[in-house]
Amino acid sequence: MYHVYTEKNHSEFTRSLVIETPDYDLAMEKAEKAIEGKPELRYIVEETDGSMNSYGELVATVVAESD
Repeated sequence: MYHVYTEKNHSEFTRSLVIETPDYDLAMEKAEKAIEGKPELRYIVEETDGSMNSYGELVATVVAESD
């Protein structure tokens, strides 16, 4: 599963979920559209297989991000 987030000024406090999808191409398309024309935003695409750590938090790996 891919999770697409936007973030303003590299601040994790401003992170917003855009979409969850099993399709990588769709995730990248939505990520690009989400920041189009908004120079203050960047996107982060994370992949997860549903595994959780010992604290019950979802384990995710960043597979793409913009600058």
